Amino acid sequence: MLKKQGFVFLLMAFLLILVNPMKSSAEIVDLTGGIKNEYTYEEYVFILGQPMHFTAKSKDIKVTVSEKKDKITETYKIKMNSTNGATLDRTVTYTYNVSNYDAIGQSTATGEVTKYSEKIKYQDATIELKDYQMSKSHITDKRPASDYTSGNSVVRKTYEIKYKGGQTQNVIVHGSGKDASYENFWGAAETQIMEYTFEYPNDTVGTVTSRVSYTKSRTLNYEENLGSLASFEGGYAVNSESDTISQYVYDLPKESGTIEFNAEYMPKVERLIVPKFRDLSAHWAKPSIDKLYSLGIFDDKANFFSPNTPMSRYDFAVAIGKAIDLRVEVGGTTKKKNSAPTIFKDVKRTRPNYEYLVAAYNKGVVNGVNATTFNPEGNLTRQQAAAMIVRALGMEGRAPDPGYTTSYKDDHKILNYARDGVYVITQLGIMNGSQGYFNPSGTLTRAQAAAIIERVLEYLENDLKQNYRDDILFFEY
Repeated sequence: MLKKQGFVFLLMAFLLILVNPMKSSAEIVDLTGGIKNEYTYEEYVFILGQPMHFTAKSKDIKVTVSEKKDKITETYKIKMNSTNGATLDRTVTYTYNVSNYDAIGQSTATGEVTKYSEKIKYQDATIELKDYQMSKSHITDKRPASDYTSGNSVVRKTYEIKYKGGQTQNVIVHGSGKDASYENFWGAAETQIMEYTFEYPNDTVGTVTSRVSYTKSRTLNYEENLGSLASFEGGYAVNSESDTISQYVYDLPKESGTIEFNAEYMPKVERLIVPKFRDLSAHWAKPSIDKLYSLGIFDDKANFFSPNTPMSRYDFAVAIGKAIDLRVEVGGTTKKKNSAPTIFKDVKRTRPNYEYLVAAYNKGVVNGVNATTFNPEGNLTRQQAAAMIVRALGMEGRAPDPGYTTSYKDDHKILNYARDGVYVITQLGIMNGSQGYFNPSGTLTRAQAAAIIERVLEYLENDLKQNYRDDILFFEY
């Protein structure tokens, strides 16, 4: 029998809007710390001061999303069961008003619950949500390589507990929290931290902190060919993986403790084309060049890569555009070879991969040497590469206020347009100087440029993931 003095310590439960407010495939399903994979969903609620584990199959979670102008409506229905015989039914509808600020590449989403029903049946009691308020808002900064999102939530819920004998009790839950996320072609991470305070009829108070983090990543692994007499020794494969980890730390009148659990999705593997350059066998940059060619970032048709020749401004701009997966238009149904506009008088629209230059220019990643000229065959300098990469990552605003100096001995040789790029790219560890000098006007070889682009990919694959999961979960809180 469930005794009437046994108050329900129930985690608030409403579903989280996505990493990007304009998308509809959230992997952190709600604000309760629940997690899922392609098979099951699970979360914990706290009844009588101890954890109760609820689970559901994927077929028992139904999600519908509709978009109309600047409004998004999401409806979630879920039915769960617990091993102690309890059942939980929940239906939630959210409405979000989205405001786009295209001039600065940002959007905001402010949401409210327009429908919320939740009922738990356990032994001789029925626990039902009677009142609910929520304020939730996100801001997303849409940079060329990644979308970065930060959000806040405030909630208040009132549950009514009805017993078969006719007695009723109320539990009030207050919650507030923050979440941060990024998403790009190479990976994504979303981390959410919620803190709850529970008010009970006997004036006792309990607290629960929920930490949950979802990540997905695409990593490259070299796979040797099992056949020793094959035409190639091996090649690269892209492994796509995603997982969610969750933790509850609870301090309730009857019990305190910590719960940790996780869920993983089935990984996927995709083999890539095999490069066959004949001038790289003993070159130090061969692994970097092979990776970028396998990914299509380099698409040289010849059997020679010429690693020690200077990298051209055009080839580097195209490679950066492909590395960060800039979306391009290639003419659609028109009969013209390329319908992209002319942006520089010295770059023909019929040039291979021209659409990537246009996309990079439109995103503010690349600039010309003047208003009308790009100098596509010009040798790429170190400061030009730094400026392009940092603009592609959208991190140029993280440099100090104007007037600062870098730590390099040749700081006075860094041109103003590249100063922020040199500072930030050094902080990120993507490019560094030698013996205290950056050598901003030095020319980059094709091999050096390949190694730098590979580090950009590693930053997008690994560094952001660590920052948005480990640094938040284990250091800041």
